[in-house]
Amino acid sequence: MGVIGCGWACYFAGRGVEVRAWDPDPDARERLERTLALAWPAMEALGLAPGASSARIRFCEDMLEALEGAELVQESAPERLELKRDLLADLDRAADPVVIVASSTSGYRVSDLTAHCTRAPERVVVGHPFNPVYLLPLVEVVAGPGTAPEALDRAANLYGAAGKTVLRLEREVDGFVADRLQEAMWREALHMVAEGEATVEEIDLSITAGPGLRWALMGPMLTFHLAGGEGGMAHMLDHFGPSLKSPWSRLVAPELTPDLRDAVVEGCEQEAAGRSVDDLVRERDRGLVAIMRALGSIDHGREGDT
Repeated sequence: MGVIGCGWACYFAGRGVEVRAWDPDPDARERLERTLALAWPAMEALGLAPGASSARIRFCEDMLEALEGAELVQESAPERLELKRDLLADLDRAADPVVIVASSTSGYRVSDLTAHCTRAPERVVVGHPFNPVYLLPLVEVVAGPGTAPEALDRAANLYGAAGKTVLRLEREVDGFVADRLQEAMWREALHMVAEGEATVEEIDLSITAGPGLRWALMGPMLTFHLAGGEGGMAHMLDHFGPSLKSPWSRLVAPELTPDLRDAVVEGCEQEAAGRSVDDLVRERDRGLVAIMRALGSIDHGREGDT
């Protein structure tokens, strides 16, 4: 189990849900236990659901054992299309047709993922979470052209009942919504590093001390709506619309040359300043807990809503 699969297991256990985990990798159990040790203190600080317990996670020896009695199957295999296609086909054959099968993919379309599914492909959806899965509430629930409406409804309801904030998408698009937005910023950041226009640390600081704080409260659209003052978005567009033609964004991905790769890696190491990945995970989680506590009284959209 990787970062996402382990995160899902921790999250559902923290919501009082029985979890059966399976991964043929012999190191998977150890990774799950390690993630639990890291995640559980942050989950406790944020607040666990009644009945929450790490003991609710049972690591299974094979796929069939993991599927017994399941309502939702959360596939979280590495992001390789053929691997996911084959695994989803196996799950489709083995799981009862009424069971929802969801992929954690960060960008593949349902119609591509179900290419080898022959039993009940209409129950397959995307259930794309955000890392750390055990803290961040958003899950993008995406249907393909062959997904049954009732399957999408059930998937959205299951995630909503488990406490996730559901972004329901009935029309599939590569990368969904959030990752497409993230990708645009990521590519522009790589361009700036490649051109020597900004360092890794400067890029991160420009977000964490600036728009990132606003985005924790409001997305880019409502943020720009407020930028228009009393005239709102209409004034903002009328006033700043011509700047859309300014050369402020390249959007086409730069070539990931060895020099660019090394610059980004070295920049991250410099910014980490000797802190390990585990140290950074704990630091990030403490910060997220503090932010989410502060925002707890603000309605970010009803769970399970469209």
